[in-house]
Amino acid sequence: MHILLERVAPGRVAVIRGDDDRSEVADAELADLVRAAEAERRPRWVWSDTRTWYPPLLRSGVRVERCVDLRLSHAILRSSTLTAGSALASAVPGPWDGAAQPDALPEEGSAALFDLDGPEPEAPPSAAAEFAAQQEAVAASAEPGRLRLLLAAESAGALIAAEMQHAGLPYSVERHDQLLTALLGPRPRFGRPAVMEELAAELREALETPGLNPDSPPEVLKALQRAGLMATSTRSWELRELDHPAIAPLLRYKKLSRLHSANGWTWLDTWVADGRFRPDYIPGGVVTGRWATRGGGALQLPKEVRAAVVADPGWKLVVADAAQLEPRILTGLSADTAMAAAGRGTDLYAGIVATGAVAERAQAKVAMLGAMYGATTGDSGRLMPRLARAFPRAVRLVEDAARTGESGGVVTSRLGRSSPPPGPGWRSIQEAASGSDSTQAEERRARSRARDWGRFTRNFVVQASAAEWALCWMAELRNRLTRLGPGGAPFTAAPHLVYFLHDEVIVHTPAELADDVAEAVTVSAAAAGRLLFGAFPVDFPVTAAVVDSYGDAK
Repeated sequence: MHILLERVAPGRVAVIRGDDDRSEVADAELADLVRAAEAERRPRWVWSDTRTWYPPLLRSGVRVERCVDLRLSHAILRSSTLTAGSALASAVPGPWDGAAQPDALPEEGSAALFDLDGPEPEAPPSAAAEFAAQQEAVAASAEPGRLRLLLAAESAGALIAAEMQHAGLPYSVERHDQLLTALLGPRPRFGRPAVMEELAAELREALETPGLNPDSPPEVLKALQRAGLMATSTRSWELRELDHPAIAPLLRYKKLSRLHSANGWTWLDTWVADGRFRPDYIPGGVVTGRWATRGGGALQLPKEVRAAVVADPGWKLVVADAAQLEPRILTGLSADTAMAAAGRGTDLYAGIVATGAVAERAQAKVAMLGAMYGATTGDSGRLMPRLARAFPRAVRLVEDAARTGESGGVVTSRLGRSSPPPGPGWRSIQEAASGSDSTQAEERRARSRARDWGRFTRNFVVQASAAEWALCWMAELRNRLTRLGPGGAPFTAAPHLVYFLHDEVIVHTPAELADDVAEAVTVSAAAAGRLLFGAFPVDFPVTAAVVDSYGDAK
């Protein structure tokens, strides 16, 4: 059954169980109402936004099993090709809609993919009407079963994100300080750490530039060029191609500077409290359905500090990651039986080598990445024809997705999330190039932008479907973890998810349940594969390590 919660006045919440069953409660009474309903009926809660409704319940000691996140669901149904004919999809933009899609190609980490700045939007009106419109759109869609699974998984992900922030990732301030001190020297009162100062002095001497600011790329680039080096930027990959005594300290300085600015002592003071790192996860923060974070950099926690993620006494961390997730997702999407056989029970890249398509595992990886990301030059371009001959269905699927994008079309994931169309800027470039008076420069620009968008749609179908698999994996795992632990104390006595990174999860568990959790992780991965691809025989192997510290997992 569904129970819808809707704000009707400051301090008052409407509780709607059906057309003729509506009541109101004060905010102070809501937690007890939800707790009682969870124990008696196991409902699916319907609310505007999990990020608004769920944290106060968690702080009151209430955990819910299921929900419908109307804001996340609206974003999916509004743009999905499966619901294109619905009233919801064709309605004029309203309070449930987010920012318009940009003209620029969405790239992970760019403003085009995130809408994280500014205050939280006010809850839009009429959650009941929105829920009815969403149900109607799904029922009339081309694939209602797949969409229902996607919306359920997306909403479960929102619950998991809130729970992970509430529980926090167990984190040792002392260990983090030790790791930083070993790499950077003692924490400075001001200025750069000692090791970075030593590297800066070494760099200035090697480049014969006493006043060089190593944090200024223009200054460093000019100094490199004055030293006779043909550098065009200070990017690390380009610097590694140069031979000069300044290169080693410069690369080392850049690496330590990133660590100091992103995960140094200031980060520690800001984000870790009471032995927990509590990042603010943003489910669906990327157009492919991948998550983002609002500050804290949880999705870029570097290897240098992972040893500071330490289980509580008497507890363990189960660190699990899915092997070659995106290539295996491509296998299922394309129903390529030859590729499925290559990865069955073994490393997929090694299986590709065994088919004779390529000679080495490294070549198999390069070829697969080229297929999914659209690389057409170098080793990827050279190996692609071999991959296409061995696995024609898989390569055809991504090639077709690329052609769709190049023509300005939209592609859709396994369960129904669709890519954004290119914006008016992109279309105006294409129109200018197709005119009778177009210039060669305009035509080159249009072809380049079309290829860029084709690379985006090529990867979208794979990455978005992989994000759906990961949501199903976590949702299934969350349910299994709940059954493993004692009732009534999900975050203090039972195993629970504490970290997620695209194809990797960490579970914090009582030590005596660690082996059961490791098994639950692998069983849940197989279940997620069946949810997306039914009986098609594509494997989703997961490696699970039981450790005391995240740094010991790899």
